[in-house]
Order: sequence, then structure tokens, then C-alpha cells
Amino acid sequence: MVQIKHGVIIIGGGVAGYVAAIRGKQLGLDVAVVESDKLGGTCLHRGCIPTKALLESARTFRTILKGKTFGILCDNVQIDFAKIQAYKNQVVKHLHQGLNNIFKRERIPVYSGIARLLNNKVIEIAQPYGGKISLEAEQALVLATGSKPRNIHLTRTDSQRVLTTDQALKLEKQPKSIIIVGGGVIGVEFASLYSDLGIPVTLIEQEDSLLVHGDQEIQKEIYRQFVNRGIKVLLNTSITDIQEQKQQIIVTTDNQHEQEVIGDYCLICIGREANINNLGLEYLNIELTNGFVKVNSVYQTSEPNLFAIGDVIGGKMLAHAASYQGIRVMEYLAGVLDPHDSRQAPIPACIYSNPEIASIGLTEHQANQQGYKIKVSKFSLQANGKAVVANESGFVKLIADAETDDLLGAHLIGPQATELISVISVGMFLDASSWELSRVIYPHPTVSEALGEAALALNSGAIHG
Repeated sequence: MVQIKHGVIIIGGGVAGYVAAIRGKQLGLDVAVVESDKLGGTCLHRGCIPTKALLESARTFRTILKGKTFGILCDNVQIDFAKIQAYKNQVVKHLHQGLNNIFKRERIPVYSGIARLLNNKVIEIAQPYGGKISLEAEQALVLATGSKPRNIHLTRTDSQRVLTTDQALKLEKQPKSIIIVGGGVIGVEFASLYSDLGIPVTLIEQEDSLLVHGDQEIQKEIYRQFVNRGIKVLLNTSITDIQEQKQQIIVTTDNQHEQEVIGDYCLICIGREANINNLGLEYLNIELTNGFVKVNSVYQTSEPNLFAIGDVIGGKMLAHAASYQGIRVMEYLAGVLDPHDSRQAPIPACIYSNPEIASIGLTEHQANQQGYKIKVSKFSLQANGKAVVANESGFVKLIADAETDDLLGAHLIGPQATELISVISVGMFLDASSWELSRVIYPHPTVSEALGEAALALNSGAIHG
């Protein structure tokens, strides 16, 4: 068997892996990537990008339907689902080509195939067209194998009408109706997407709210808006059975009494699990926590020269968190990162639903649990000129330490929330106080003014509050 040596070998070419490879190359490391499918991984091909492309088409359709509000009359507006999918595929192809070009420019070798650990330095790659090769990492192995959709044990795996998110993105025909199991981030985004395309949606969540780990006022607002748009939301509801009958899916639910929900398709959105099957971890001293690889502050596993980044380590399974981890681990391996510098920027979380939702830091409940004396403000976008012009609603909620005025958290729902959260992210990283946030001059009219108003409300009071 052919054996090739590299300094650092990265298993997985998703966001964590490809960012790590590029950063490692920039820092002079001898890096190589092993990828079983395509560079870009889940985010580019089956997650972030394709879903956002579909959501953009849905948003455009909804905007056109709202035209009458703005004096624009549009008759007989129709959806061409095949062309919506074609647009999504075009976006993915464009970004994938760009990523391939970067790897060619940087001369980063990519080995195609499925990797398996033989020991803490050597991996074996089963190549797509037969044959095997062996790679040896002289400095470090980095696991960036990502995650996969978690399935529900009741699901009939032979039914083509019970979908994972990967499968939902490939649908060739527009569903007549859809049942979504799981009211977390992924379920909320897909519910918004299908609803905006005019598809009847039933959203089932076993907890007592959508986005159960989020801010309580955000939970109530997204529930209110979803119900007002005609989305059927079933809370405190568990699934007892899923069956396919006569080209329909019948989901049996239990909320003190049994109820059947019928739809064209059923989409399972109950979280993700680490991609570690058949990786060979059982041959090494690798510690796991709840099925995810356990790492320290520099993403080192219990094997000193074996590192792990991205979804495979759990925590905040977000592309931008994975990217940060990829950069940090390579800076550590290149010797340019102080391993004792544990300071990390707070990680924003974004939901690209309609309306958009973004948050960072602590919720009000979490801050109280951690013993902070807090002050809280909430500024409604009904008093924001730009939001009113766009006929949009929502709010900005800020949480600060009542004693130090340090920002502890922010929770936004409404137009451009996923863009505006970066202002708070920068502020929190630089240890800005709410008073300092209120002193920033925000251009008028913009939705960003709501950030300043909310910051003012924490102190002397909002101007338009």
C-alpha cells in the first residue's frame, strides 16, 4: 500500500476542515485534506447555503405577494419549483467552484475517499474507484468529519416521504403539504420556507415552545407570527407513529390524547449527531461526551497529536464556530497562538426564517440563573422608521449587568436581524458597555437605529420608546 507523508492531515473538507487547511497553508504548514464527497461539506452542499438560497426565493415570492401594500399590483404570481431548485444548485455550484479554485491556487492536496484511523498518526483511505492508500501525519491529525441528521426511531426508512433535511433539499416537486417534526432552528427555518411558498405546514414540537433554548420573548413572538401566517404549531406533542398510506404520510401524535396529522411529506428536524461511525476511534484513546469528540481549549483530544474541530465536537454546531475553530487549531500548530489565551469572541446564532432571528450571549433566564443583577430593555420595531417603511415588525432586546453595565446578551427578531447581530458581537468582544453602544451614531433611517434605542432604554430611556 502506498504511504504518503504530510505535516498536518485534515479528515473532512467541510467548513471546519477547509478553513483549517487554507489557514494552515498560509502559516507555512504542510497540510492535506481527505474528503469523501465534495469540498465545502454539509454547509455548502446540504445545509447553510442551499437552505438560504431556497429561503431567498421564498422571501422574494412573499414580497411580491405583499406588493398591494406598497401600491404594486401583481396578478397570477406563480412558483416554478424546478427553477427554484435550479437557482439553489447554481449558487452552490458557483461557491464550490470558487473553493476549488482557492485550493488549486494554494496547492493544497485533496485526497478523495473514506478515511479510517489506523493509529494516532496513520490513516487509510478507501478510494472511490477501488484501491487504498495510506497517509501519515508527521505533526498532527485533525478530525473535521462534521455531523449528520439525527433520525427518529419511528421513521420507516424505506419511505421516500419521510425526509431528512438532506433529502428535502433535493425534492424535485413542490410538496402539497408538509409535516415538520422538531421546532428547533432547522425546523423553524424549513417551516418558514415552505409557508412562504404557500405550502400548508404543520410544525410539531415536544417541548412547550419553539426554539426551546432561546429567549422566552423570542419564542412567544415567533410562535405568534407563525400562527398568524397559518402555520399549524403543535407544542407539548410527541410522535408515537409514522406510517405511509396511499401516497400520504400519517403521523400519530400524543398530547394527552392521540391525534393523526396527514401530509404529503414528513420532514425530521430533531438535531444532528457526530459523523464518527467507522472512523476507527475505537482503536485509540479518544474520549467522547454524549457521542461527540471531547477536546480542550486548543481542540486537542485525549490523544496529544489528534485534534478535532467543527460539528464532530458538538457544542454550538454552527459554520462560523467551525471556521473559528479551524483557524485557531492551525495557529496553535504553527506556534503563533498562545495556548494560555483562552479569550474567545462570543458566538452569535442566526435563524434565517421569516422573520429573521439572531442572538448572542446570555438569555434573561440564563443571566438570572448565573446570579447576575441585570437590567433589560426591549425596543419595538414599530417605532423604527425603516422597519415601518418595509411593513415589518419585531424587536431588539438587550441584557446588561446592572452593576457594571457590561453587555450580557442580545436577542433580535425582525428584518436584517442576522446582519445587525454583528454590531453587538463586536461590542461584546471589545467589552463595550450599553452606554457605549448608545453613543454610537447610527445612520437614519436604518433598522440599526433600534440597537441604539435599546441601549438608551437600558439607561436614560429610548427616544422613540
